[in-house]
Amino acid sequence: MTEDKALDAVADAMQNGDSTVALTGAGVSTASGIPSFRGDDGVWDQFDPMAFHRRRLDADPAGFWLDRLDLRRELYADLDPVPNAAHEALVDLESRGLLDAVVTQNVDRLHHTAGSDRVVELHGTNQRVRCDDCGDRVSADEMFDRAADGDLPPRCDCGGVFRPDVVLFGESLPDEAMDTAQHLARESDVFLALGSSLSVQPASLLPQIATRAGSTLVVVNFDPTPRDGEAAYVVREDVTTVLPALVCRVR
Repeated sequence: MTEDKALDAVADAMQNGDSTVALTGAGVSTASGIPSFRGDDGVWDQFDPMAFHRRRLDADPAGFWLDRLDLRRELYADLDPVPNAAHEALVDLESRGLLDAVVTQNVDRLHHTAGSDRVVELHGTNQRVRCDDCGDRVSADEMFDRAADGDLPPRCDCGGVFRPDVVLFGESLPDEAMDTAQHLARESDVFLALGSSLSVQPASLLPQIATRAGSTLVVVNFDPTPRDGEAAYVVREDVTTVLPALVCRVR
């Protein structure tokens, strides 16, 4: 089946179904200039991921923060990412009542910036930090500035250590986010897996949960994924091209 025919079929399925859910991965963010963590030339090719393990935070919080500062300076200092055409297309689909929610593996909050209303962040966000004791959340920029000035590790008023508001190595995904994502997958009529390698559990299980409940799985990714065999449609193109083209096909 050609890409055009596949997108025509996906548009029909979305318009005839009651619920469409999108799962977004790194491929949606890299188009905005944000480095991918995995794969060739990914962040973890340049930095030791174990430096950001939960055990490291517990054993050496000052060293953990120093390494986070190095990562931020090296990879993100010159970035000012903005939503791209894929983010905007998802907002458009949601505004037309054709997309119920975005479940994202990304931590950049670009879906929020673009204007998506319902976003489930499986891995948290790098835009905030939270106190490891009381749970208070504040701007990440503020705490990185404090750390850069030598306040290591930055601490909350309660005395607890601030930590990135993301899922660290050695931690499980938040129960509430994963439970919500699983419910959305089960209830979906169409499940869009966009720019994700679908290789990291438990997020990679969501397409399987969807298909087992009878959902139409659509995979849009440059490279093969472990879920391609379960997909009704597989599109090997850039999400920033495919999603606007899909918007043009819906009424």
